[in-house]
This record gives sequence, structure tokens and C-alpha cells, in this order.
Amino acid sequence: MSEEKHYTKKRVKQKKFLSIFTEKPINYLIQHNISPNILSYLGFIFSIIATIFIGFRFSSKGIFLAWIPPFLIFFSGAFDILDGAVARRTNKANSCGAFLDSNLDRLSDAVLLLGLIYGKLIEFLVGYILLFLTLMISYTRARAETEGVNMKGIGLMERADRIIILIIALSIEGWIFQISYWMQFDYSGLFFTIFICLYMILLIITLLHRIMYTFKSLRKKDIKS
Repeated sequence: MSEEKHYTKKRVKQKKFLSIFTEKPINYLIQHNISPNILSYLGFIFSIIATIFIGFRFSSKGIFLAWIPPFLIFFSGAFDILDGAVARRTNKANSCGAFLDSNLDRLSDAVLLLGLIYGKLIEFLVGYILLFLTLMISYTRARAETEGVNMKGIGLMERADRIIILIIALSIEGWIFQISYWMQFDYSGLFFTIFICLYMILLIITLLHRIMYTFKSLRKKDIKS
């Protein structure tokens, strides 16, 4: 099986799994004539609210807010999935909507990283590197697809994967932070520090994978032409 077919199959399995949870919400949104663009904006708004809670929750030790940011990020990711699905089902998928969705996704990624920086979960330089890597991962896909390379499913850390992993990490960090507060001992943030290191490594692997995959595909295309 070729690498492209392997990742296409991976994406099909992901969509099939997600459809179990998204079918009813999609039908509800279509029945109530909710525009895909509105869903895109809602996803971005949830990211902004999540950023505020992340910054407040960790910088001011708002322990009772520990569970809120992961849920907000989850809803932001959910709307990001639903907007495309609703657009395709209602034949409203177009280049303007895709352009809007893509840019709001990049803005959402940026504001969430700002929240992590403000909440002192990561240093400014680390946040800058993470932002650079996430933008480059998206850019390599966009640039490769303009050259006719199918990048669907390529790389370990696609946006959906990054969101899920971040939700899990923030949930764990929140509970560790809360338990340390209850037990009255200073928590150094060791878990999230280790997580960010591994997260960064996975982003680098994803970026390199996409670059190498693109070069490989383009070379094959050049040979055929």
C-alpha cells in the first residue's frame, strides 16, 4: 500500500469514528439553518474565552476554574469540525468559507498559546517556537496542496490531534495544580514542562514528515512530467 493511500485510509477511519458523535449535531444545525460561517466564528470565540480562563485560572490560582478551559477548547474544536460538515451537507462549501475557516483556525492556535504564556504555563520563547511550528505545519500543507499534493492525513499532529492532546494535558495539569493546592505544597509545573517538550518534538516530527512527503511527491510528479 502506498503512503498516500495509507493516510487517506487513516482519514476515512477518523471521519467514520467522528460521525458517531457528530451526526445528530449536524442534523440539528442543518434543520435550524445555522450558517457554517457562524460555526467558524463560534469556534474562534470559544478559543478566546478558553484563553481568558487559562490565563486567569493559572496566574491567579483560580482553582475552582480548573475544569473550564479544556471544555471550552473541546467546544472550539467541535465547532471547527461541524462547520465543514454542515457546509458540505448543505452544498455551501466554497473557497470563501474555507479561507475564513483556515484563518480563524490559525488565530485560534495563536490566542491559545498566548493564554498558556500569560498563565505562566510556558515561557514566551517556548510559545514563539510552538506558534512557529504550528503555523509552518499548516503552511506546508497549504503550499503543497497548491502544487497538487494531497496532504490529507499526513503527519502525526494535525490540528484535531493537537487540540485533543492539549485538552488532555490541560485537564491533567489542572487536577495536579488543584491537588497540590489542597495539600498545601508548591507545584513546580513539572508535568506540563515535560508535556510541552514532548509536544514540541511531535510538532517537529510532523513538520519534517510533511516536508519530506511533499518533496517525495513532487519529485515523482516531476519525473512523470
